[in-house]
Amino acid sequence: MLYSITHRTRYDYSANVSVSHHVAHLHPRELPRQQVSRFSLDVDPTPSVLTERLDFYGNATANFSIAVHHKSLSVTARSQVRVTPPILPVARLTPPWEIVRKRCSSDRLTEDSALGEFLFDSPLINRAPLFVDYASESFPNDRPVMEGVIDLTARIFRDFTFDPRATTVSTPLSQVFKQRRGVCQDFAHLAIAALRSLGLPTRYVSGYLETQPMPGKARLIGADASHAWVSVWCPGHGWIDADPTNNLLPGDRYVTLGWGRDFSDVAPLHGVVMGGGEHTLRVGVDVVPIQES
Repeated sequence: MLYSITHRTRYDYSANVSVSHHVAHLHPRELPRQQVSRFSLDVDPTPSVLTERLDFYGNATANFSIAVHHKSLSVTARSQVRVTPPILPVARLTPPWEIVRKRCSSDRLTEDSALGEFLFDSPLINRAPLFVDYASESFPNDRPVMEGVIDLTARIFRDFTFDPRATTVSTPLSQVFKQRRGVCQDFAHLAIAALRSLGLPTRYVSGYLETQPMPGKARLIGADASHAWVSVWCPGHGWIDADPTNNLLPGDRYVTLGWGRDFSDVAPLHGVVMGGGEHTLRVGVDVVPIQES
């Protein structure tokens, strides 16, 4: 599937910002099943400095600074991306989850143990007994790891309600778990906490999901949004994505921006400003399939 993607972010400030510094993760990743044929990043006001690099996890990152007084900031990323469906393993034929845990926690350096960096606590995710208890229902003894992941994904989907007013980016995961409400970022963090608490390497994935309008309804401009899901290590098969918000194993409707330990590693746009007073934020995303002849 070929997509044209536009991601618009606008900040409006109640007072002048004298200087600001920002980091953007808005360039989709190049992957074996995802190719980026076009990308542009437009920033207004024009940055005094803009540099691009790959971060620790290999995500394309733009760093920019604005040194003129401004009361608004507009950042628009445009991409053209081709995505092909993943080849998924048969869940019942994947290794038992205890074997995966043992292989990934080995003190000998192997392909599996090298993923140990995704086993530990991170800025927004802490392992805890309550997450072990929640995950254990999906991972009885000797269960194939992907059967467990699929079951956990379905349980989060059933047990938690999508509610964009229930949380903010700073809401603790323990509160999300207690109130059973949140958004895709929260549900991804919950799945990661549960899987890491069992000793299974899991990373946070930031990207986009093409949404489809109801039959007979026109597609709404800006109705798509940035999305988040998780990726779990499965020996012999590599990283396998799972989306607890929609109870899916992501396919070619998902576009990957980047990955890290949690949201703080791959926030689409964040930064610091001097001045500005209060601010309002507007974000709009369009993920539009391109019909090919």
